[in-house]
Amino acid sequence: MQRVKSPATYNRLLAALPAKDQRRILANCDLVELASHEVLYEAGTRLRNAYFPTGAFISLVTPLDACAGLEVALVGNEGMAGVALLLGVPVSPLNHLVQGAGGALRISAAAFRSELEHCPALRRRLQRYAYVKMHQFAQTAACTRFHMVEARLARWLLMTHDRAHSNTFYATHEFLAYMLGVRRVGITKAATSLHEQSLIRYSRGDITILDRRGLESSSCGCYLAANELYDRILG
Repeated sequence: MQRVKSPATYNRLLAALPAKDQRRILANCDLVELASHEVLYEAGTRLRNAYFPTGAFISLVTPLDACAGLEVALVGNEGMAGVALLLGVPVSPLNHLVQGAGGALRISAAAFRSELEHCPALRRRLQRYAYVKMHQFAQTAACTRFHMVEARLARWLLMTHDRAHSNTFYATHEFLAYMLGVRRVGITKAATSLHEQSLIRYSRGDITILDRRGLESSSCGCYLAANELYDRILG
């Protein structure tokens, strides 16, 4: 664990704040390394910290039962994990699963609440971010109901590509089926189709993005809509 002393570590929410606010907030943060598949929180557990990813990315999953769940959002360096604290609720409504290993700025719940009280710029920006996430949750619900698995998989791959900052990342068929809330055979068919179109290369869980523009064309419109909303609301 390393105490952060400068704003050099990058998170888009914090990077947009005035320099004096950045310095004060970062002084209350620890720079930590999150491990792949680490569970930060389970639904219903107390939120002791908020996380601002810098290199890691985190899946927010709503649990359906002991074996099933659905990813409703993906958080990378464009956002934060622990939004419920912003709303004054110290309990997580979702499972927080680290999908991609990397760095994150961790701030205690008490320090986070204090910053919200004393930093209007942070409070305003995070309130706008909470609006974006609410929209994303609703959009994911509609996407799950109405869009085909292949288009949804293409969207998920694009979202992960954005946050992984790499053309190659790892995800098994079983994991993808869990994230998208579909049967494994559906993921196999969709991944095979994207592979045959030379949009991705997929082997034993190793995924490589070969044609980003082609993948965007195969994705449902939810991917572009989510990015446009973020840019419009948060800049």
